[in-house]
Amino acid sequence: MMWYSFWRSRDRFSLDQLRYLTDQLTKVQTINDVNKDFVIEALRSIAELITYGDQHDPTFFEFFMEKQVMGEFVRILKLGRTVSIPLQLLQTVSIMVQNLRSEHAIYYMFSNEHINYLITYAFDFRNEELLSYYISFLRAISGKLNKSTISLLVKTQGDEVVSFPLYVEAIRFAFHEENMVRTAVRAVTLNVYHVGDDSVNRYITTAPHRDYFSNLVSFFRKQSMDLNRLVSNTLITADPDSTSTLITALDEIQDILYYFSDVVSAGIPDVGRLITDSILMVLIFPLLLPSLRVAADNEMQSGIVTSLYLLSCILRIVKIKDLANTIAAALFYPLEAFTKSYGGKFNDHISDEGFTSVSHVSDNGNVAESDAIHSIVNVPCPSSSSAFHPESVLNQNNCNSSNLSLREVLLSYITNGDDIKVLGSLSMLATLLQTKELDESVLDGLGILPQRKKHKKLLLGAEHPPPFVLVFSFDDFGLLVIMSFDWQCSFVQQALVGEASGEEQLFSSKSSLPRDSMGSELDLYPEKFNEHYGVSFQPSDVGVSPRVHRFQLIDALVSLFCRSNISAETLWDGGWLLRQLLPYSESEFNSNHLELLKASYKNCASALIEQVSGIWPDFLITILFSEWRKCKRAMESSSPRKDPNCMFLPQHKLSSEEGKVRRPGNEVSVAPTDDIPEGSSFAAGQTIHELVKVFVLLHQIQIFILDRALPEQPPIFPPGDLPVNCRAQTSGLDVSGPKTGTEVGLVNAVPCRIAFERGKERHFCFLAISLRSSGWLVLAEELPLKKTHGVVRVTAPLAGCNPRIDEKHSKWLHLRIRPSSLPFLDPAKFSEHGKMKTKTLVDGRWTLAFRDEESCKSAFSMIVEEINFLSNEVHRRLQPLLNLETATDL
Repeated sequence: MMWYSFWRSRDRFSLDQLRYLTDQLTKVQTINDVNKDFVIEALRSIAELITYGDQHDPTFFEFFMEKQVMGEFVRILKLGRTVSIPLQLLQTVSIMVQNLRSEHAIYYMFSNEHINYLITYAFDFRNEELLSYYISFLRAISGKLNKSTISLLVKTQGDEVVSFPLYVEAIRFAFHEENMVRTAVRAVTLNVYHVGDDSVNRYITTAPHRDYFSNLVSFFRKQSMDLNRLVSNTLITADPDSTSTLITALDEIQDILYYFSDVVSAGIPDVGRLITDSILMVLIFPLLLPSLRVAADNEMQSGIVTSLYLLSCILRIVKIKDLANTIAAALFYPLEAFTKSYGGKFNDHISDEGFTSVSHVSDNGNVAESDAIHSIVNVPCPSSSSAFHPESVLNQNNCNSSNLSLREVLLSYITNGDDIKVLGSLSMLATLLQTKELDESVLDGLGILPQRKKHKKLLLGAEHPPPFVLVFSFDDFGLLVIMSFDWQCSFVQQALVGEASGEEQLFSSKSSLPRDSMGSELDLYPEKFNEHYGVSFQPSDVGVSPRVHRFQLIDALVSLFCRSNISAETLWDGGWLLRQLLPYSESEFNSNHLELLKASYKNCASALIEQVSGIWPDFLITILFSEWRKCKRAMESSSPRKDPNCMFLPQHKLSSEEGKVRRPGNEVSVAPTDDIPEGSSFAAGQTIHELVKVFVLLHQIQIFILDRALPEQPPIFPPGDLPVNCRAQTSGLDVSGPKTGTEVGLVNAVPCRIAFERGKERHFCFLAISLRSSGWLVLAEELPLKKTHGVVRVTAPLAGCNPRIDEKHSKWLHLRIRPSSLPFLDPAKFSEHGKMKTKTLVDGRWTLAFRDEESCKSAFSMIVEEINFLSNEVHRRLQPLLNLETATDL
């Protein structure tokens, strides 16, 4: 029995096994190839046993403390000569720290200097795997920090922290080239910040540790410049690889901004100010704002779009009130305020690529060179025809960028920029409007204070509202009537907040309420910019009424809706912004604007009428209903449809000269697609889709202007009755149309021959049939016992078939067979990555051979007649929508 007991194996999860492994480790005096594997396995097993004991048996950890196993770990680390020992040791300690639930156990682990010794040990970080384990080790420790445990990892003198190895060693790797390392370091720092220990907070905000925040912004600046290069490459060559790389870069940009936001949310005094000042003085003032400049050049550079994207992201993600208001206030300054104030602080030169290279001194004293964003953009001076009001400054005399405020530069891009610049400017303005940290006086000064906020501001503007309100009116006999209402009276409230007809009087140009001067908050910024940021210029817009700025924005948006070279998606974004600002007083939204919008609407309606006789009239009403619902949701949404990433990843690439469709007075650009054959029906489908989206937007804007509720569906007539003895009736079709294998009447059919395969000619009876707003080409086989009927074998769309009798063979009829549906209306037509399958874009061809010329002409006439029936029915149904006055009345 004794020998049996001696050789009996120990339970894997037992105190005996832990005792055995610990005893064996204490006997190790050197580590070589013979015992290396045992040491590694012992370290791994101890972590497993301690984790098990923490959850099941406290005697495990009591033994761990009694034998001072942490000390043994440190001793083993010193003996190690290969990387495998420190790798396993870091993993062992990390597993223990992560999985220990007992506060007593964590206190013991942190209460001696063993953890700090491991943190500061001189590991060979040239080994990437070792660095990965080390960073995971730091992250595991930070996950257990609280106000009690953090004090065990710092050294203090009096009440002040003088050493904090975990934090100091972690931020050494804050700017490592590997993204996973940077992410882990940020997690460590956030765990430190959110503990809320005052002495630790003072430690990280004093020199030299406070430099971490400015270095972080400098690193973000470098990422921004790298992003600009990627954007430039992607806009030139939009291949899948460059797009994928760009998406990764955009994710990293947003990750670091969310990190800034998380840091600020910890509520550490001075950190918000450190980050705000660094972002403004390292990134925004010297780099992003100067990149918004207007310059005449033949090449479009990407700096403008990148800057607009970064500014939008900063406002949207980093929730610092002072930062948001300072960025917004900077838009009132001319460009030269920042180029002259900050241009001398960097050693700038223009590189061959057209970007500004910035030389700066790195931490080790060497000069490092990186590319800064420098924007050169081809934007013509706004023409005087775009200025509808004498107070508008966006005219030919003021096109010099040094005279324009940055706010006016944004508006100039809306009126004159290409699709991407328009989208970027609209995104910037929408972001400002949605930024809750902005003071309402700043929004009002920019001209983008939403009407609901403006009403509230005027309603609550008085510090001590009067106890009653006097309302003056005239009775039917012309006598003055004075009525007194309590301030809480619902009638007065409605008038004051714009929920009744009183709104128009309240916000008319004759209103006596204060509206012609910017708020006191804006008055403070010139002095602040000068003293705090070294910007000695005065705002370009100082003393200008917010009403003028609101008009300029309306002016720019109206000009945008009259442009024909901007995508419908971008116009919808402009429509959303306009919707937020409605309703306007007559002095702001004038008859000139209404005439321009009506003219643009009529042009679009004329182009839509042309499409009734085009390739896709049978889908026109379907597309109208679909886009009406989508546009309504977009316009009535409380927030923009897209985030700033859409600037770089637009659904349509519009800068090409290809694929333009003519319409009265102008052109509509249509996005080219490499997979679409020239002249294909799908190109026409894209055209009609884009056209309908623009038409629907312009129609809904007209309804918004009239301050009427937007109907759920467009005002379209219902389907009409079928003509007597039409082919659809004589053929016996129901509303679903002809289906393969079903019986059809052949009263009007014409016999023909067609070969779908070489050498295999087949005989059919040909029919062209329209049924309300649908139509088909039908090939049917005659029934032997029922000569007046046949079985449908092949069908194809009637619309767009473009019938043509062969010039050399007068018995042959050529037909184009377009797809039965548009891919963007049928998700099944798209691949998993959203790219259209090429085979769905190819048009087919039929050549029908008839017995004689008369039969061929009869078939041709039948097709033309049925196409006319279809087009006329579609046009009839669209009549109330195409007539603006009738549509708005409906």
